[in-house]
Amino acid sequence: MFALGADPIVLPLAGDAAHQVLRVNDLADYARFRAAIEGKKNVALLGAGLIGCEFANDLAAGGYRVHVIDTAPRPLGRLLPQAVAQQLQQALAATGVVWHLGTTARAVSRHAADLRVDLADGTALDVDAVLSAVGLRPRTQLAQRAGLQVNRGIVTDRLLQTSAADVYALGDCAEIDGQTLPYVLPLMQATRALARTLAGTPTAVAYPAMPVVVKTPALPLIVCPPPALPGNWTYAEHASGTEARFEDAGGKLLGFALAGAATARKQALTKLAPPVFS
Repeated sequence: MFALGADPIVLPLAGDAAHQVLRVNDLADYARFRAAIEGKKNVALLGAGLIGCEFANDLAAGGYRVHVIDTAPRPLGRLLPQAVAQQLQQALAATGVVWHLGTTARAVSRHAADLRVDLADGTALDVDAVLSAVGLRPRTQLAQRAGLQVNRGIVTDRLLQTSAADVYALGDCAEIDGQTLPYVLPLMQATRALARTLAGTPTAVAYPAMPVVVKTPALPLIVCPPPALPGNWTYAEHASGTEARFEDAGGKLLGFALAGAATARKQALTKLAPPVFS
């Protein structure tokens, strides 16, 4: 069985300190990162996705000045509708996060006792550490060398079986029926199904609606990404919170995003949302 996880994506940065860009993918990486920022003040974060926003919130709450850099025009652009993403941007800015959106880092170089990050828009940032959080790439090299079918991840069917009989893949390295979902709930669903299969009862994995909890205390968020189907976002304001619903032309709920106190609506909307696949 392949349960290899995923590797952080490495950006092609220029500069004599590009090798000092840090990435966190396990406890040892995290220990190195904590040691690098001990007693420091300024951190540049490459990536405004899920991990980047969570790190930005944690670091800002810990007293660090955080610069977040991303080519996207808003944070969590792949998960959140525009209005909710803007709320997150504003909430994190209120904690001291500085946004550099619509641009990218080109080089990281030594500059006196600091690191200088040169951006494509001409901005230069002097910081103490640079953390890259631009995403993960499934570890597929071993499977590829073994002759297994590989696409974005190690290709499996709904039984988690690869292109070789009785060989299975699980977790972030697996592409299950065309889906790569590097979140906790899909992993738990797949693990339960595979356990039954290996115990003698072939069981296809089923993915119900699986909302993602975004750990940003500055603005609590829960998002259930809609499938790639036609539809529109609608918004309802609750006391200290926003409920965004993605609905088809007939008003059927396909996905949702909840911000602030509206996160209390998670269970009610999850019951209405369609499964990823059943």
